[in-house]
Amino acid sequence: MSRVEKERSLGLIFMERLFGFILLIVGIILAHQTNLNSSSLGGASIFFMMVSIVLVLLGLLMIIAESS
Repeated sequence: MSRVEKERSLGLIFMERLFGFILLIVGIILAHQTNLNSSSLGGASIFFMMVSIVLVLLGLLMIIAESS
């Protein structure tokens, strides 16, 4: 692997981990806010909680995934 390819792959790995961390934080904040306001959201709170769980799982997957 040449030096340019190695730098490019390190940059992609860094951006993947950064994006995963951002997804994780957004999912946690969404879950917290949904939990706080579940009474005023009514039935929509289930939808927002499911979206937050998906975001957290995607964020964790992007953080722990190995690049080949």
